[in-house]
Amino acid sequence: MLEKQAKQRIISKFRVHDNDTGSPQVQIAILTEEIRQLTEHLKIHKHDHSSRRGLLKKVGERRKLLKYLQKEDETSFKDLTTRLKLKIAKRMQEEEDERIRLEEELDKKDEIKVEEEEEAPVEEDKKE
Repeated sequence: MLEKQAKQRIISKFRVHDNDTGSPQVQIAILTEEIRQLTEHLKIHKHDHSSRRGLLKKVGERRKLLKYLQKEDETSFKDLTTRLKLKIAKRMQEEEDERIRLEEELDKKDEIKVEEEEEAPVEEDKKE
């Protein structure tokens, strides 16, 4: 668990406006610091399974917040992930790019299919 002073320092560093304590950027930054502390703890105490479970919950929560921020505000997502030096963000960005690429391919296939269907009746008229 973070000390109060450390938490205040993180909040002041990542806040969006003066009274900000709960924006996704602040929440992600706090979770990142807690994850780092738990990771260090688990390097020493390898059999502390309850802390490991807590770590996994925090990682999942941070991932959800990162997805939300990526969807809502791409520029602040990129800025935050570079400031926090997160590896997972690079992977998330690659997954998002791949999803967009696949959607574009499907759209192109649908357009071609629609064009072929529009041309098909014209050919039938010629046969009659």
